Formats: sequence, C-alpha cells, structure tokens
Amino acid sequence: MLPRRSPIIADEQAPPRILLLWEAVSIFGRFWRAFGHLGERGPAHGRRVFIVPGFFASDRTTLGLQRALAGHGYRVTGWGMGVNRGAHAAILHDIITQLERFADGRPVVLVGHSLGGVFAREVAKLRPDLVCTVFTLGSPFSGNPRANHAWRLYEQVTGHPVDQPPIEVDICTKPPIHTVALWSRRDGMIAPACARGTEEQSDERIEIDSSHMGFSTGGRAIRQVVSAIVQRCPPS
Repeated sequence: MLPRRSPIIADEQAPPRILLLWEAVSIFGRFWRAFGHLGERGPAHGRRVFIVPGFFASDRTTLGLQRALAGHGYRVTGWGMGVNRGAHAAILHDIITQLERFADGRPVVLVGHSLGGVFAREVAKLRPDLVCTVFTLGSPFSGNPRANHAWRLYEQVTGHPVDQPPIEVDICTKPPIHTVALWSRRDGMIAPACARGTEEQSDERIEIDSSHMGFSTGGRAIRQVVSAIVQRCPPS
C-alpha cells in the first residue's frame, strides 16, 4: 500500500523524495509478476493490445498488465525489443515494424508506460492507421521534461539532453486518434501535471491511485488500467 498522506507540492514539480523512495521499496514485492513466457498471449481473435515499456524496463516489467488484459479477452503482446534504453534515431521505425507485424491488418490498442507512452503517442502520429486508441500510463508528454527523477539517468544512458532527442518529435501535440492519459498524484517519479497534460494534449485524463511502477506491476493499479481500457475498447 502507498502511504496515504504524502507531502503536498505543486504537481508541475518532480514528486517528493519520499514517494521516490517508496517506488524503490514497493517494487521488490512485485518481482513475481515478471516471471513467465514472453510473446503473444490471450485469445487469438481478441482485440489486439500492444504495450511499450518504460525507460530501463522491458516486457517483463509489463507482464502483470499483459496477463490481466489477456484474461479479459484481449490478444496482448509486449514490444519485443528488450530493454527500453531511450530514444535513438530508429526507435519509432523499430516500434512501427513490430506493430505492423502484430496488428495483422487491424488497428491496435497501443499502451505505453512512462517513456513508452511518449513513444506510443509519436508512433500514433506517424501511423494512425495502425492504432485505434493510445493509453499512456504515467507518461511525461507535457510540461517541463526535467520535472521528474529520471532525466539525469536518461541523459547519462542515452548521451543526449532529455529535451533534444535524436528524432523529430512534437511531444506535446496530441495524436490524430483518441488518446487517454492515466496519471496519479502518488507517482513518485513523474510530476503529475506532466503525465496528465491539458485538454489540447489528450482527449481524456484519468486519475488513478498508483505509484509510478505500479501502473504495470501493482495489482490495484493494473485493475484500474484494465478497467479504463475495457470501458473504451471492449475486447471483442
């Protein structure tokens, strides 16, 4: 359980350090969700869902969410590209290649956690024919790109400034399809306002009760994410 009383600060700023500490502590109890086979799962003819992991995460990180969606009748897969190490010149092309292979001629529900959601929005702008809806989970697509606790590590790993990626993007602009931003006041990594965005940047903004990693690893948060997807994109 997350602490019920957290420090109150402007939600445009990076979250309090106490919440970041809780992110590190809480993730250890959820490792069991990372075990199991990778690849497609769920009914072969179910609505297709493609999940992009966050920075320094992989398909194992989203495996709990994948299983939950498959259990609700979706055909689900991760991105199949190993660990997300940030933006590089071919990243969007590589995701589109995987998405084309999985889509099988039908628009896909595209889900992205954290940085994965930023990539998902950009992919949907380039190939709206492949995507029916984008769901972002705690993704920093709005506001100050340094209003989080990951930007220094990101710059060290990728070798480029967080606000100067090696791809042409307009992160704040909404994709030309229905876009849903899930965000949390208890996010210990990303400023809530950056993950929520404005009315011009997403069609819907839904608050859930979750830590940052909990969007894809926490049982309660996963249920909320699945509920949001089922209500807007029924499995069949």
